[in-house]
Amino acid sequence: MPRPFPPVVAPPLSEQSGQTFPRIVELMQRLLAPDGCPWDREQSLSTLRKYVLEEACEVIDAIDGGDRRELCAELGDLLLQVVFQAELARAEGAFGPDDVVAAICDKLVRRHPHVFEATEPGLDANQVLRNWERIKAAEKAGKSDRGVLGGVPRSLPALTRAQRIGEKVARVGFDWPDARGSRQKVAEELGELDQAVAAGDHDRVEAELGDVLFALVNFARHAEVDAEGALRRTIDKFTRRFDHVEARVKARHGGWPTTTAEEQLSLEELDGYWDEAKEREGSGR
Repeated sequence: MPRPFPPVVAPPLSEQSGQTFPRIVELMQRLLAPDGCPWDREQSLSTLRKYVLEEACEVIDAIDGGDRRELCAELGDLLLQVVFQAELARAEGAFGPDDVVAAICDKLVRRHPHVFEATEPGLDANQVLRNWERIKAAEKAGKSDRGVLGGVPRSLPALTRAQRIGEKVARVGFDWPDARGSRQKVAEELGELDQAVAAGDHDRVEAELGDVLFALVNFARHAEVDAEGALRRTIDKFTRRFDHVEARVKARHGGWPTTTAEEQLSLEELDGYWDEAKEREGSGR
């Protein structure tokens, strides 16, 4: 008979040092055993890819929501993905969960000489970041040269990827000296987008729109604004206000007209509900 797994009891916060980590590894090994979970045993590194992204996004949602209990739960789900993939890699003979922990521990020590070697005391945050990038580049010397942008994952959300690319090239001097240059670039790209729209060239419109978005992300970086976070904030605001519009439509009309365009509600009426939502939030922004 399979032996039971009693619940893990976490020690008080002041005494926690990661001693419960071996338990999740043991649980994962049990699930992947020949008599373990059929679904878990069918997974591969590729099939788990989407869950890694999904769980990481749920961690971000929990951070934004300010719910620490929810964040604790979502971090656990993300940790599960780390352990799950490490155990699958161990079955392949590539590496295991202890290798994952050892590698990141070694990296943290190497990239914080000002802490663990006390060679450069008194560094500020920007100097620490520059040191991190310098040490990282030295570590990669002799390996396949992926260039300045090689470490930016292609699977990042596009706005985040654009901002990371801007940060990377700025560290080697390929950047506007201040926000004014990046703002002028936004205006320049908007002008080129208008020309493409006027010409009716769909492919060119797509290309120029991409240039506008990239220029806006660069301006956000110079303004010390996270572009992804700014857009998420606006999307959340739009969603709140549209929810109010929808509630008013339901209260007054029983729901959205779903047949012909002639039966659709007027934009004037919908704008009125939208303005109500703005007033309820106490801001016209």
